[in-house]
Amino acid sequence: MAPIQLTQHRTDLHDEVLILGGGVAGCAASIALARKGHRVTLIEREPTPRHKVCGEFLSGEALEDLHALGIDVASLGAAPIDHVRLAAARRAAEAPLPFPAASLTRKALDTALLAEAVATGVKVERGRSVQGLQRVSDVWQATLDDGTTREASTVFLATGKHDLRGHSRPADPQRWVAFKMYFKLSPGQTAELSRASELMLYPGGYGGIQPVEDGIANLCCVVQHKHLPSGGDRWVSFLEKMQRDCPHLAMRLAGAEPLLAKPIAITHIPYGFLRRTTEDGLYCIGDQAAVIPSFTGDGISIALHTARCAVAAYLAGEPAPIFQARMRSALLAQMRLAEFAAGGLNNSFARAVLPFCLRVWPGVMRVTAKLTRVAQQGVVAPDALAH
Repeated sequence: MAPIQLTQHRTDLHDEVLILGGGVAGCAASIALARKGHRVTLIEREPTPRHKVCGEFLSGEALEDLHALGIDVASLGAAPIDHVRLAAARRAAEAPLPFPAASLTRKALDTALLAEAVATGVKVERGRSVQGLQRVSDVWQATLDDGTTREASTVFLATGKHDLRGHSRPADPQRWVAFKMYFKLSPGQTAELSRASELMLYPGGYGGIQPVEDGIANLCCVVQHKHLPSGGDRWVSFLEKMQRDCPHLAMRLAGAEPLLAKPIAITHIPYGFLRRTTEDGLYCIGDQAAVIPSFTGDGISIALHTARCAVAAYLAGEPAPIFQARMRSALLAQMRLAEFAAGGLNNSFARAVLPFCLRVWPGVMRVTAKLTRVAQQGVVAPDALAH
């Protein structure tokens, strides 16, 4: 009888899908798969949604994908964004966005996505950390923090910026450090920032500030480790230095109240990473598939896009290695353009010719925004997220 039970067990696993990570990509994939009748288990390391280091910008494509998932960001209080500003030193330039956009905290967005996943029939296990993932015969086996295992024939790896042992991404040679803080701006500065996403340049990095729900502002910034002040409270020193280097930010934060006891931080972000390949039955999505420079504001869009395309590939019977290589090829041009734009804005030559850069910025921004959108690249997928 034992062999018969084992065979039946393996057969039952054929339509099982295991999703590791309950962020944007993981939730999007789980909802889409559950709607197609698959049995989905989603494992998320955090017991409840929390704030994350993220610019929280929702591009036009992201809004379309979220709508298809049943998420109405306007009802969640998302702030509309219709133009972008570039600020450096005492100068600033503004350009209208070529698409509708919005801004919503990841905590609110993740909460809504997880609730939709549960409502769709996804089995969600929260507060469980995956310690290892290995293929045993024709089945993937995930080992959790309590030693128990979960098995499925197909796994979607969506652990975001956190790597899973044995499936890690390459090291970050630039040693990027990212910080995020929410502020309650003064009434005047709140009005000035309304409907805008502002990008600020300073030596060694760049930052962005934009409104989110409830009338607060999100300041998210990245810097190479070598440019961080040494000793003392690095966040306080870095914030002071940013404001000295970019008086536009100092103006925005005049009279502002920080809303977190300390900033959220993360290190070693492999910007420019594109996963080359994967193993049978293992679809890598979100930051585990591609990490675009924060400058573009396309991180959430790529998370949703890779989830949508991976689900479509899985439903069409396309093997994971073929999908992963196709996704890399399709995203390569946009990734390299984003890297070039982010690097070009923050080198010594760019700062030397800043007055000219700001004069041409509106036109360059419109072109760059269009070209770095993932909707422009060549992965064609059915509407896998729709009801």
